[in-house]
Amino acid sequence: MAGGSLNLPVVDLAPPDIKSAVDAVRKACVESGFFYVTNHGIQDGLLEALFAESKKFFELPLEEKMLLQRNSAHRGYTAPYTEKLDASSEFQGDLKESFYIGAVGDVDMPNDPNQWPPKERFPSWKDTMKLYHAAALAAGKRILSLIALSLDLEAEFFQNIGAVDCSSEVIRLLHYPGEVNESDNGNYGASAHSDYGMITLLATDGTPGLQICREKDRHPQLWEDVRHVDGTLIVNIGDLLERWTNCVFRSTLHRVVAVGKERYSAAYFLDPRPDLVVQCLESCCCEAYPPRFPPITAGDYLKERLSATYK
Repeated sequence: MAGGSLNLPVVDLAPPDIKSAVDAVRKACVESGFFYVTNHGIQDGLLEALFAESKKFFELPLEEKMLLQRNSAHRGYTAPYTEKLDASSEFQGDLKESFYIGAVGDVDMPNDPNQWPPKERFPSWKDTMKLYHAAALAAGKRILSLIALSLDLEAEFFQNIGAVDCSSEVIRLLHYPGEVNESDNGNYGASAHSDYGMITLLATDGTPGLQICREKDRHPQLWEDVRHVDGTLIVNIGDLLERWTNCVFRSTLHRVVAVGKERYSAAYFLDPRPDLVVQCLESCCCEAYPPRFPPITAGDYLKERLSATYK
């Protein structure tokens, strides 16, 4: 069931009035789990370079892309139909293809789980991904500070507990096809799901297709279009942060519908370091509203969710 276009809050990451930004973040996290951010610090030129590298890779023949097939560390290429985000889908898998890139060190790491396209054909790939990682992490930290303040915590709460030290941040380049086969009528670019981690920062090429369902238990589900707003990133709450906040903040179902036009996007998943124990925040529980989930390390939780997606 479609419900038209949605007007999500726009949050300024360089606000003249910090209180208004904090209030806007809390309202968005409680009501929809999605919002836009402006003044995020990621330059247009870097985003253009990111999408240019992404397009160049996805235009390669499938057999070449499969040489960098996603490994056990979830780095590299994932082909169409490989991932099924909605287990109830009647289709083999979603239409999209993607490429996972973890954090990039200043020097080549001997045990780097990342996979890299050949440098002679992609001379700027690694530097572009490294720059985007740094810029998105800086924006993510500013967003987490506003989230912490909106939970009556210190602005540096997530940094102080080490949530973003050696964190598991990942860039996921995504390509959705334009033309789809008749046998795929009714299939999705990305089927209905919520993100697994802390927060996601999404950059898109402006092509429509993203939809959210604010009430996941409602039947029939009401799906609303998330429109493109120039100069912004889309931010959404992940399941780990919903768990951390005892469901005060919501991780929201979303999907990407086929619109008959190619679509490129880049999701930046900012997740805590694997050994960090995620347990209910004191400001999100009381005697009348006790913790709903047992403590769990971020790594164990994410491993459990990823193994269910890639059976």
